[in-house]
Amino acid sequence: MDELAIAWDARIEALLGRLPPRIGSAVAWLRKPSRHLVRFGAGILLVLGGIFSILPVLGIWMLPLGLALLAEDVPGLKPHLERSARWSERHWRRFRGRFGPGPSRPGPSRPGPADRDPARRSREAVPVRVRRTSDA
Repeated sequence: MDELAIAWDARIEALLGRLPPRIGSAVAWLRKPSRHLVRFGAGILLVLGGIFSILPVLGIWMLPLGLALLAEDVPGLKPHLERSARWSERHWRRFRGRFGPGPSRPGPSRPGPADRDPARRSREAVPVRVRRTSDA
């Protein structure tokens, strides 16, 4: 087996470990070799749903999920999916490095009312001392 296909299988196993138990057991059931007809049918339907993602119920999330299911039965698909996953991760890290908080620097805390109103922020930032004068 190709090293990319092995890496893809390892990636899927790692992701399965992060799923909630109920969903993980359903995916494990679906990944059994005896379920290839169900898996193949579900993969085709998910890919078609991803293609027609402009419709209200369907979404683009269905496309990679369908391809991942089909990769269990179409061995030549695994290396391509692993390359795509590596490319996506590389570009996601680059995007997060430019625009989002990274693991080394925490993101800003949730802005409060003083952060949203510049006039209020400037009033709170400078303490004001009031001098009392006697009127007598």
